[in-house]
Amino acid sequence: MEFCERCGGMILVKNDKATCVSCGHKQKKKPHIKAAEKITQQETVAVIKEEQGNTNPIVEMKCPKCGHKKAYFWTMQTRSSDESETKFYKCTACKHTWRKYR
Repeated sequence: MEFCERCGGMILVKNDKATCVSCGHKQKKKPHIKAAEKITQQETVAVIKEEQGNTNPIVEMKCPKCGHKKAYFWTMQTRSSDESETKFYKCTACKHTWRKYR
């Protein structure tokens, strides 16, 4: 961030021209702007392999497919942050997966 030589206000850079936001003074020297960090948008995907063993907690929950009474569960934010999280279940017997919204 650059500051004005005259009043100390913040310098706004537009089209390689530096102008003070407070007093309108135009800087004669070319402003030195350095990006601290390059931001890139990435999509993340979770991959779970069955061979690794399931480390999720087991709860008593009746499977809608086979009727077995135990299932793994995990939670994930699938909607906007002001909405409650979604709870996923996976039957320990038949491996059927379902979800419940809170």
